Amino acid sequence: MSLKYPPDSDLRRLLRFEPDSGAIWLGDRRMVLMHTNALAALRQDLMSSVGAEHARRILTRMGYASGLSDAEYAKKMRPGETLQDSFMVGPQLHMLEGAARVTPVNLSFDIAAGQFYGDFRWDHSWEAYAHRQKFGLVDEPACWTLQGYASGYTSAFMGRLILFKETECAACGADHCQIIGRPIEEWPDGEAHRVYFTDDSLMEKMEALQSQVEALKSTLEPASQGGQLIGKSTAFRKAYTLMQKVAPTQATVLLTGETGVGKERFARALHELSSRAGGPFVAVNCAALPAELIEAELFGVEKGAYTGAHAARAGRFERADGGTLLLDEVGEMPLAAQAKLLRVLQEGEIERVGGETTRKVNVRLVAATNVDLEKAVEAGRFRRDLMYRLNIYPICIPPLRERKSDIELLAQGMLARFCVLHSKRVLGFEERALQALLQHDWPGNVRELENLVERGVILASQSGMVEVEHLFPNQPDAAQTSLDAHGHLVPLPTAQDDDLSTRILDSGSSLEEIEARVLDHAMARARGNLSEAARLLGLTRPQMAYRQKQRQNRGASTTELNREPGAI
Repeated sequence: MSLKYPPDSDLRRLLRFEPDSGAIWLGDRRMVLMHTNALAALRQDLMSSVGAEHARRILTRMGYASGLSDAEYAKKMRPGETLQDSFMVGPQLHMLEGAARVTPVNLSFDIAAGQFYGDFRWDHSWEAYAHRQKFGLVDEPACWTLQGYASGYTSAFMGRLILFKETECAACGADHCQIIGRPIEEWPDGEAHRVYFTDDSLMEKMEALQSQVEALKSTLEPASQGGQLIGKSTAFRKAYTLMQKVAPTQATVLLTGETGVGKERFARALHELSSRAGGPFVAVNCAALPAELIEAELFGVEKGAYTGAHAARAGRFERADGGTLLLDEVGEMPLAAQAKLLRVLQEGEIERVGGETTRKVNVRLVAATNVDLEKAVEAGRFRRDLMYRLNIYPICIPPLRERKSDIELLAQGMLARFCVLHSKRVLGFEERALQALLQHDWPGNVRELENLVERGVILASQSGMVEVEHLFPNQPDAAQTSLDAHGHLVPLPTAQDDDLSTRILDSGSSLEEIEARVLDHAMARARGNLSEAARLLGLTRPQMAYRQKQRQNRGASTTELNREPGAI
């Protein structure tokens, strides 16, 4: 096949320098500029601390991960183009990122058949230069990171492990570097190289085990040290502080907030911080129990109390004796059960269904609801006296949309937990995915975030990153997004957009002339109706009127300047 590179203008325009924010972007991927002598120093430190073999493994894996990332990006860059043009995004990105000048010598592949052969020349390899800078001429090829990149990129593109080996290297005295890539099975010594690309190396195992330990620690950590309650936002800290203050007391607590904000987790944290931490924590969802069974579930039942009651059974209050009882969705409790609950709170004793004696219980009650109890009282669905009993110490837990600064912290904690649960290693969230999380409205709150992160872990590739498509797979436009100059997620420009922009620039008209023509066209289409013209342009009527006035003022100023001296 022809080995001519396609134009790379589509790649070059993705590179953005933002001195104000301190960021460099290649499309939606954040990049950094680093001195080659700093990378050479890192290379030297690795080799002296863990040895040449482990250093090679680490640097190869780093390049491999970079290649995988660029491959995922490349697949979206040139839709509708030939497979070769799509593949060439990798070598072109490698050059754009400053790795080396890449010249294809021979390339043939068949993705369906799993066949690949690639021969590339590298000139001015930064890695060969850096290695020679620290170690002089060496006997073995040294472009480990670049070789890892080529292998990672091609493996992701082909869907199977492709091993690139350096046949010539400038670090060994050659005037350029040369690499050849084939499926790893086609190399006689391929299996000996597999260790550089798999997750079973000692360093990878140590990192994976450390991640599991940290995730388990966060799961088992007592609430007094933060536990599963994660957040730094003002709204979250306010609710958390209220919970900390009431925890040592015996007061009844009412947790309010939308569905999914984490009311049960707050209740568990409250229990762990209290003097009852050694006792049981019992939770019951009042909305999930049938009205005819809720009393038996809460207060217990004696044998023969009703058909099917073949044995006496303790209720949730008795099971929570000495500890904490959470009544979740208490606003959905039937009125008959509300009356009995009020008596328990007043007297500290319960009576089983079908029983004739009372039993003392020592229970700290925490109630939770997403219902406005004041409105429920006015509607006759909730007892006013019970509301006053429950509302001794209310804590309103904020919805996730009001604690945006907590989203990344929560997502990272959930990511570690689900990686352990599903025995999977995921490196983190890529930038577009994080921005999608930050810009989402979160109608389902923390519970929705938890579901999305678990889905992302399941869909992400092993040792890969969670991408926006993994979090929102049912949104067809998810892949067609990028990050703007402020780091916000925005739609990518389409080919139609590019064509329109090119035609505008080629017209030679100034921005002022283009705006005037668009305004005139909108007014003509709206038949002089200012409000309709504004709607066509996505403006308000005052905005449209302001632009028209500005044009008239500019026109008047131009007339004054062009008037002959002395003219009246």
